[in-house]
Amino acid sequence: MPDRPIVVAGLGVHGRAVVAALTARGLQAVAFDDRPTQDHEVFASNLGVRFLGAPDGSALRELLAGASEVVPTPGLPERHPLFALAASLGVPVISELDLAARWDQRPVVAITGTNGKTTVTMMVTAILEASGIAAAAVGNTELPLVAALDDAKTQLFVFEASSFRLGHSQHFAPAVGTWLNFAADHLDVHVSLDRYEEAKGRIWAQQGPADVAIGVVTDPVVARHLLSAPGRRVEVGSLAGYHEANGQLWGDDGVALLATKELTRSLPHDVLNALAAAATARASGGTLAAVRSVLTGWQHLPHRVQLVAERDGVQFYDDSKATTPHAVIAAASGFSSIVLIAGGRNKGLDLGELAQAVTSIRAVVAIGEAAAEVEAAFAGLRPVVVANSMDEAVARAAGLAKRGDTVLLSPGTASFDWYRSYGERGDDFARAVKQWLAEESQ
Repeated sequence: MPDRPIVVAGLGVHGRAVVAALTARGLQAVAFDDRPTQDHEVFASNLGVRFLGAPDGSALRELLAGASEVVPTPGLPERHPLFALAASLGVPVISELDLAARWDQRPVVAITGTNGKTTVTMMVTAILEASGIAAAAVGNTELPLVAALDDAKTQLFVFEASSFRLGHSQHFAPAVGTWLNFAADHLDVHVSLDRYEEAKGRIWAQQGPADVAIGVVTDPVVARHLLSAPGRRVEVGSLAGYHEANGQLWGDDGVALLATKELTRSLPHDVLNALAAAATARASGGTLAAVRSVLTGWQHLPHRVQLVAERDGVQFYDDSKATTPHAVIAAASGFSSIVLIAGGRNKGLDLGELAQAVTSIRAVVAIGEAAAEVEAAFAGLRPVVVANSMDEAVARAAGLAKRGDTVLLSPGTASFDWYRSYGERGDDFARAVKQWLAEESQ
């Protein structure tokens, strides 16, 4: 019923944006947070919104029984009692994507994937802006889509679509939807790998014939889902679509986009990201000239295979953003001999994939809560040592490295055991490397 409130679960950046957007449109909202703070109470009070703190089971049931819909914070575990209660009471669970679709008709371009989606989102946004289109990068960024709607100058939204947002969307139909890859991740949030895949697959589920579905078909899961996408299908990574051949990147129309060597970095995943960005941007109105200018001058985002230092033929790279084995494998494929620093807080993933898939790893330094899992994964296959701090990890990795090696921080896990973010972890690695080099020079 329209006079019933919409329940917002969680008052982080996303939840606050949703509450503010609802109240600005004269809609009633009620909020709660499993970890309530005084700041939450002040925020809700300033907007005249009822805040329940952390309701117990009976209070949560009573709250949902009087609700019209529920908007959960991204990343709320699917095992949270909210979801079972909402289902039993027939209360729809929706995402900010559904709210935005009700309130605004401007086109949305969505990009998803286990890895690479932030990079491709920013590439596409830059290409569109260089084409004269007022585009905004939103979603799984610092700017939720419902907050971005307030800027009337924006012509098109480039949405970084996490599984957390896609999984609860009911009516989201992006004008262009791009799926980069799929690998196990977020099993601390999704109840199973199948549910994670189902959430990702929703990027194309509601599209119509006039919409565009772009898939990187070198990934078998993406390729399988693309076969049934209802929109116009564009392949990335096949000769029939956007691909690399003869030292050139090509469009699906046979147009040469640019030479591979013109990319600022051309590791295998960099090439696929560039192709996906070109395909997405061109399908969204971007020009060929803008594709070329942006991709040839692209400055890679921090903590993504970022060179920190080099000494005596050994390079030190920060790939702290690699929080899954799939991301580690992608990064490691670009190097011939690696001393890997891996570990952190595991998200329920099989770290054994690392030892099975990466032949270029010569030795391993295991860190963090998952150090024992990393050690077990490589036991009997590669030399493994355990470090109890980043300084120790860098020193031990440098001691194992030989001329021509790469010391690669590519953890394959989340950062929340030792750090507040992957960025903080990467910064600490860079500090430790520079400190170690300074000490070795004395």
